[in-house]
Amino acid sequence: MGRLTFCASLAAALALVPAGLAAQETAPAPGAMTPAVEAPAEPAPEPAEYAYVALKTAKGTITLALDTTHAPKTSANFLKYVDAKNLDGALFYRAMHLPYGEGEDQGLLQGGVRNAAKLFAPVAHESTNETGIKHTTGTISMARFAPGTATADFMIMLSDMPALDAEDGNTGEDPGAGFAAFGHVAAGMDVVKAIWSQPRSATKGEGVMKGDILENEVPILSARRTSAPPKAPQSPATEAESPTPTS
Repeated sequence: MGRLTFCASLAAALALVPAGLAAQETAPAPGAMTPAVEAPAEPAPEPAEYAYVALKTAKGTITLALDTTHAPKTSANFLKYVDAKNLDGALFYRAMHLPYGEGEDQGLLQGGVRNAAKLFAPVAHESTNETGIKHTTGTISMARFAPGTATADFMIMLSDMPALDAEDGNTGEDPGAGFAAFGHVAAGMDVVKAIWSQPRSATKGEGVMKGDILENEVPILSARRTSAPPKAPQSPATEAESPTPTS
């Protein structure tokens, strides 16, 4: 598949699913963990303030860093669901695997709220051109239909996804508005990968979602604000090359 064809088909496939598209699939089940992988570097374009959220699942905990500096509206929307405990019982239900890229994990994991009573009003679209937060490995971003319709469904990138960024100069109108990235995984990318690697159903889902829905969806047991996770220890060589903090 050529690069342009891929980008067009990927963007079309992801204009999707705030809540309930695959409501018929339930019954999450536990499974084995995969080996840990290193969390990606922070994707923010400059120093930022973060609010941290721990998503507890049966497969482990995923800690998200929400960029409240560059994506304040989207971060505040997510935190509203966290503080109301409306993400408790939400499901990771979609594992999109890209059809190329041998030897690397490529795609995204998607989750969200199925209960309409737990949804708040949609959040205004924050373009990647506005925030500077790109869809790189570990980035978290909002799922949506049209710009400005995102509620509680979100995506975690397993690989770089530049096709989800807004086109140059676009401030929020389709086509080309992209998706609203608002932070990154600070810890627990091994858990993300473990969920994403679970078996997918050949029959569940409709349209572009068919073949992406997990056979056994994975529930978010709880979503709570938390403190920043400890940074991974650096090797002596890396420490020697790192600049001395100024503050």
